[in-house]
Amino acid sequence: MVMFEELDPLLHSQLRLAIMSVLISVEMAEFNHLLEKTGATRGNLSVQITKLSEAGYIKVDKAFRKNYPLTTCHITPLGIEAFEKYVNALKGYLDRG
Repeated sequence: MVMFEELDPLLHSQLRLAIMSVLISVEMAEFNHLLEKTGATRGNLSVQITKLSEAGYIKVDKAFRKNYPLTTCHITPLGIEAFEKYVNALKGYLDRG
């Protein structure tokens, strides 16, 4: 019997995976950049960023630029590790198919 590695349920969401994919390539991104890259709504993106932040996968910084709120997201070492583990687990599924 072939055993498949369990997929991280937090990353098994299309939008959260998209956020992590963007951050893994740039390390840091502003909220509007993530909005543009993912095509998500502001509300949904905000909720998913909060979930990733609560898990310790990303760090969120809030500041102001010219009196406008600025939210910046950074991937954490834990987030990098979780993303790489998720990708490797998916490869395992594909290799056994």
